[in-house]
Amino acid sequence: MYAARLIDLTKFYYLGDNVVRALRGVTADFPVGDFVAIMGSSGSGKSTLLNLLGALDRPTTGQYILSGYDVGTLNDDRLSEIRNRLIGFIFQSYNLIPQYTVLENIQVPLHYRNDRRTIGPAEMNRCLDLASRVGLADRLDHRPFQLSGGQQQRVAIARALVNDPEIILADEPTGNLDSATEKEIMDLLTTLNREGRTIIMVTHETSVARRAHHQIVMKDGVIHSEGMLLTEGEK
Repeated sequence: MYAARLIDLTKFYYLGDNVVRALRGVTADFPVGDFVAIMGSSGSGKSTLLNLLGALDRPTTGQYILSGYDVGTLNDDRLSEIRNRLIGFIFQSYNLIPQYTVLENIQVPLHYRNDRRTIGPAEMNRCLDLASRVGLADRLDHRPFQLSGGQQQRVAIARALVNDPEIILADEPTGNLDSATEKEIMDLLTTLNREGRTIIMVTHETSVARRAHHQIVMKDGVIHSEGMLLTEGEK
């Protein structure tokens, strides 16, 4: 089974008379339970690819199958509902709401559900359990400015998990963290992957990419190479 399949995907942007070919025919399969690192220099297309995988944008041409759904056939409302149910997002800059507490930030995706239900006791308990799991049970009332970078990223991970998604998309999840905190965040992502979640991560850090099962290297809008990076002990 595949969490995601890309078939000859392209993405073009039009800037006046100029055409920017961000993706120029990408085909890739991401099996359920995979852990993939996408690498590449600035302008290689890796961020555009992650946006398409997250259904935050639509391809110019080609086909994207997300957990069995053909994204190209879905209207915006249906796509939004499926995205919120299937995908959790983790960003380099955390993207927390400054005025919200830790608990309120974790709850945010619950407010975007299609049924618009209020948050019930079971969902509140899940939020509390996730806060505890990421080590923030004693900081539920803190706001982002009262947290370290690593703590803010832990909030973001708990928020990404609140709808129990099948896929986690992480855009430079350790980019703003020191090496010790980087290891803590990657240990948490590794544990989530071992529990069965598919993780697709953009990173420029080789040490982070090694934690994935395999790596995809983007260059000039296409997949330049795929494979396994050697760990330090295997060199």
